[in-house]
Amino acid sequence: MPEQTETAPLDLDPLAERLGSEFAGVHDGATVRRCLGAARQGALEVTGRAAPDLVERIARQHLRVLEMALTERG
Repeated sequence: MPEQTETAPLDLDPLAERLGSEFAGVHDGATVRRCLGAARQGALEVTGRAAPDLVERIARQHLRVLEMALTERG
């Protein structure tokens, strides 16, 4: 397991704003923030860091998968 290093807290607001706009009409703000939190935690567990660009990419993938599941469920 990667060693976790001390990192400054990640400000999720800009990421939440960007992804919230991208997925407006599909996911509410709470869902976007939950995905960002999960993405941040996943990045920390796998790489030991939570770089904003990585967290955003992971969260975007989570949100796309949720969107596909919602579409299939119709």
